[in-house]
Amino acid sequence: MTLLEEQGPAGASTEPLSPEEILERDEGHRYELINGNLVERHMGARSSLVASRVIHILSSHADTHKAGKVFATDCGYQIFPEEPKRVRFPDGSFIAAGRLPDGAVPDGHLQIPPDLAIEVVSPNDTAEEVEAKRLAFLRAGAAMIWIIYPGSRTVHVFRQGGAAAALGEADQLTCEDVLPGFACKVAEFFEGL
Repeated sequence: MTLLEEQGPAGASTEPLSPEEILERDEGHRYELINGNLVERHMGARSSLVASRVIHILSSHADTHKAGKVFATDCGYQIFPEEPKRVRFPDGSFIAAGRLPDGAVPDGHLQIPPDLAIEVVSPNDTAEEVEAKRLAFLRAGAAMIWIIYPGSRTVHVFRQGGAAAALGEADQLTCEDVLPGFACKVAEFFEGL
C-alpha cells in the first residue's frame, strides 16, 4: 500500500471499513475504499463539468441504441479479486447490454468490470494516482479506459492487450468494439470550458 492509499479523511476511524459500510456514509461517494481505508477522490469544477459532458454524450448514444447502461461518478466497482475490500469510483463508466447479472442494476456496488471506465484528471490528481486507477481497471477486466485531460484537451485511450492512443480536440473518438456506432470529436467533451 502506498502512502496515498493510507490517507483517509480527518478523524476517520482506524478500523478498516467494509465495502458495504461506504454505501451507508452520506459522503461515501467522495472516497474510494482501498484496503479498508477511505482515500479521498479529487474533483474540481472543470473536471466535474467534463465528466458530466462525457456521461451525457455516452448516455445519449447508449439510450438511443439500447446499447447498455452509463453510470455516473458515484457508482462504485468492487471488482478487484486480489483486494476484495477495494472499491473504486471511476468518473463515469459504461456496461454493455446483457452483461449485468439477470439484467438488473444492483443497489450496491457493481461486481462486474465496466466495458469502459472514464477518468477525468483534476488539478489535485497525481500521475501515480491516475496510473494506479488505470492499471486497476484494466487488470480487473475493463475492456477500455479513457483518461481525459481537461488542461490539454486530450483523451488517452487504453485497451485490454496494451493498445493505446492519445487524441487531440480535432480527432474522432470511436470505440466500436465496446460501444458500437459511437463516434464524436474529442472537442465535444470540452465545450463550454
